Amino acid sequence: MAVFNIHVMVLAFFAITGILISDDNNMVYGQEQCQGDLQGLISQCATYVQKSGVSTNPSQACCNVIKAVDIPCVCKYITKDIEQIVDMAKVVHVAEFCGTPLPHGMKCGSYIVHEA
Repeated sequence: MAVFNIHVMVLAFFAITGILISDDNNMVYGQEQCQGDLQGLISQCATYVQKSGVSTNPSQACCNVIKAVDIPCVCKYITKDIEQIVDMAKVVHVAEFCGTPLPHGMKCGSYIVHEA
């Protein structure tokens, strides 16, 4: 059952990413572009931000991708559908652990970043 859930989550991430990604791995939505390897973000970090399971520290590979993605830009495009799959508190934890903390008070999807 756990393997099925992971496959469903990965499929959902790729479906969402397919909507948001254009050529050159830039997320395009309206006038703004979010730079970074969003496919890498999904493949390397999905297990650390999924709703199910406990919060764990991410891998170095995940951190490498996090450091190269414009997370504040990506946060602007997090929808309620994405929040059904992704635990935004875990996203904040992963970003902080990887050395790219989100500013206190920043909104990521509907989640507002609080001080640790």
